[in-house]
Amino acid sequence: MKFTGRVVLLLLSGLLLACNGPAGRTPSSPLRVVAVETFLADIAQNVAGERLQVQALLPPGVEPHDYEPSPRDIARVAECDLLIVNGAGLEGFLERLLESAGGRARILVASGVLAESGVDPHFWLDPNHVIRYVENIRDGLSQADPEGRALYARNAEAYIARLRELDRWIAGQVQEIPPERRLLVTDHQVLGYFADRYGLRIVGILVPGTSPEAAPSARQMAQLVEDIRASGAPAIFLETGENSQLARQLAAEAGIRVVSGLYTHSLSGPDGPAPTYIEMMRHNTRLIVEALK
Repeated sequence: MKFTGRVVLLLLSGLLLACNGPAGRTPSSPLRVVAVETFLADIAQNVAGERLQVQALLPPGVEPHDYEPSPRDIARVAECDLLIVNGAGLEGFLERLLESAGGRARILVASGVLAESGVDPHFWLDPNHVIRYVENIRDGLSQADPEGRALYARNAEAYIARLRELDRWIAGQVQEIPPERRLLVTDHQVLGYFADRYGLRIVGILVPGTSPEAAPSARQMAQLVEDIRASGAPAIFLETGENSQLARQLAAEAGIRVVSGLYTHSLSGPDGPAPTYIEMMRHNTRLIVEALK
């Protein structure tokens, strides 16, 4: 992914790309901050606190892989002072969106990885990586709004403590799974960092790559069934909103169950099981642990 237009790189612990800010904002008015994904908006809101309102560009339930910017979304990006993105190639639409919006918003890359670089972009599914997100968002907000620096630092410190507690809780939950059953089969490559952190082993991925847009070949499907049978994995985990037909076909052939309802790229609505990033991680952990115990 390339970024076009009048963009310069500023030196932060993360990455902040700056262009001319939108017209109409006075020095005393709050920053207008938009985060692309719902989970990213929630993380950023915990850093911003009551000083700023962080809006999510994508609505709950919409994944960045499936997203096409609407005229209203383009206008929101054009009008905002700061656009927070995950980076690492997750937002494949970003260059088109910025061009349509006029290339005027500052862009804060929460992961610190600017463009697609061959790495798995799903860093946020390990809370320890989210600590890096928080630090980068803290630094980006502080540079854009120096008067709020102390508040952002306090909020970031408090949220990082909650992320560390979340990490300990997930690790404790996973310990309840018998070691020989700590096996994951997923619909696409999304839980790699989660598995690495908590001692799970991914023995099968239904859709090759990190995007759900691809599909396995007949040979890949047959090999996957064979691998699952050999491993003894008990379930395939399916993300909310994904088509379950292929997963159910795989499950039937491999003799395993389908566990749906994981939230990975998007939070749920406020009344759902994953209204915040931390609740999303707790919800996913409960589903995984209960299926594998």
